[in-house]
Amino acid sequence: MPLLFLNERSWATTCDRSRASEAMADFVDAVRAVVKEDPDETALVSEVARESLEIAEGYTIGDWFLDDPKNRDRWRRLRALQNRSPVRSVYPAPDADGHLEYRHKGENVLGLGAAHFMDGIAVSLAVAPEWTPASVTLERRELVELDDGSLEFEQDSVDVRHISVKTHVDDHLDWIRKSRLARADSGRQIWERRADLYPHLQFLPRTEGHLTGLDPRWVVPVRGCLERLEAAVALWDPVTRHEPEWQTKVTPESQTRREVCRFTDLDGERRLFELHARFTPGMGRIYFRLAPEERTIRLAHIGSKIRPDL
Repeated sequence: MPLLFLNERSWATTCDRSRASEAMADFVDAVRAVVKEDPDETALVSEVARESLEIAEGYTIGDWFLDDPKNRDRWRRLRALQNRSPVRSVYPAPDADGHLEYRHKGENVLGLGAAHFMDGIAVSLAVAPEWTPASVTLERRELVELDDGSLEFEQDSVDVRHISVKTHVDDHLDWIRKSRLARADSGRQIWERRADLYPHLQFLPRTEGHLTGLDPRWVVPVRGCLERLEAAVALWDPVTRHEPEWQTKVTPESQTRREVCRFTDLDGERRLFELHARFTPGMGRIYFRLAPEERTIRLAHIGSKIRPDL
């Protein structure tokens, strides 16, 4: 399901009225071009009701209607694209838990950050040069746990898919089409489609509950982590390598915590599942063990860092 996230920073700016009107028409046409590729599932997500936004300072949706009779019809078609979920239900705002934030030119950007975090596309009004490319670079700051258990913030730059005019859709067309066929949009879908999506991974039965009850914020990070584990195991030759060449950070549990990583395996035996990959925001973990005899890894825990009582 292509998720489109409204870039709130591109609205209500100081802008010539004619340019704002043209940018709004381009915005609607670009969104509709994505919808054409996936008419049943595409969602345009915004933090606030779009009707309450100003296109530019002093220039409202009502003003835009008056500029061209076709604009009202454009807007009706945009409203028909049901707003399925507010940003704050799928994206951890910086003031919510402090684990993750995105900035653009020093300013917090909720919609652009949500587009990156949720593996979607940001949608802007092309009223300024920074909103004219098909990709926008953001500064990301997230809280991570180091091997010794301490916490620190890491900062890096990330690129987010972006559209503001119809031609941008062509830049992302392959991704849109592939995502329609090969994505799981909930933890339950990850579980139900695990054999097709991750053929080189095995899941203990206990992970069904972990996935079906997965926090919506963690669906995309878990999916991405599983994809990287799958890619590494698919290339693994246990004869020549003790373990796969990981495409994500994988570490063993510390000696003092190893006992909390013992679970009942598929054959009924208790075994150690101490290797783990990480996902954010927060201290997300996927615990597993190597099964070289089957050229696979077996997953035992997907969720928060294991506590002694889990």
